Amino acid sequence: MEKIDILSLDLKELEAALVELGEKKFRAKQIFQWIHIKKVFDFDKMTDISVQLRALLKEKFCINGLFVQKRLESCIDNTVKYLYRLCDGNFVETVLMEYSYGYSLCISTQVGCKMGCRFCASAIAGFVRNLTPSEMLMQIYETEKNSGVKISGLVLMGIGEPLDNYDNVLKFLGLLSHKDGNNFSLRHVSLSTCGIVPRIYELAELKLGLTLCISLHSSDNSARSEIMPVNRTYNIEKLIEACKHYISATGRRITFEYAVMDNINSAERDADRLAELLRGINCHVNLIPVNKVKERKYTTARTAVADFAKRLEKRGINATVRRTLGSDIEAACGQLRRDAANSNQ
Repeated sequence: MEKIDILSLDLKELEAALVELGEKKFRAKQIFQWIHIKKVFDFDKMTDISVQLRALLKEKFCINGLFVQKRLESCIDNTVKYLYRLCDGNFVETVLMEYSYGYSLCISTQVGCKMGCRFCASAIAGFVRNLTPSEMLMQIYETEKNSGVKISGLVLMGIGEPLDNYDNVLKFLGLLSHKDGNNFSLRHVSLSTCGIVPRIYELAELKLGLTLCISLHSSDNSARSEIMPVNRTYNIEKLIEACKHYISATGRRITFEYAVMDNINSAERDADRLAELLRGINCHVNLIPVNKVKERKYTTARTAVADFAKRLEKRGINATVRRTLGSDIEAACGQLRRDAANSNQ
């Protein structure tokens, strides 16, 4: 019989599982805290639990770990990029970033990505499967253990589309923020989506307090459909309508991500269209240079991002240029996994 992934169980599920095994309900909280607070992943080391129960836990449950396949540390800004190998041999990427206020972690939510954004390396090696809640949690736990630092901010902006793995992501967020576990405030979590509109409406009703980030990258439907196939299903008008609903329902400001690309979305007319599209919306625009991907030809001129920011500011749009981190270690998501996948073929 296949063992149960105990790290993906919420407290009520763990209580029910233990009661079914003839154990006392209160034991679930002890085990939950061993895993999520003390970060102990060996049942034999849970010393306030009887030997008999520890043996039963080993028989019925498993704790699936991650393994550091590669660790790259930037010489420029202390950014650390991890390539983690999962128990089934697949790979995901996690990036640890240092800021003045603490450490932020960018995690993956899928092995690969279905969305097919043309400028992104994450989809090149193909979509394999969704990550489980435990595999998302373990990216945090293993990175904290390996780095020796405490994570204070979390970004769901790594490999994969979080809203395409909606149920597992929600369960992960529930486990992460549980008062008897990490008690991590979801106000310190940013979730990035390319724009799966129905899920944005669902997320709005939950009022989780997280920051929603929209990968926009163009204000023109034709251009956006070319670089982001999701736009062919959920066009800009539908996406903006969903964003307005999210802001109204949650009271939270949205961040629009915009990778400035030469000859694609960086002209004066693009600034005009973007300013018109976002005027009156409680939002912030995060401008970034497009990441260099050897299989793609998208580029960003040296001054293009700063110039585009000035154009938006003249038009009354709040925009900043994202600080580039880990440029010497290819910290942009998807590139290490792509190389690892290719080497295994």
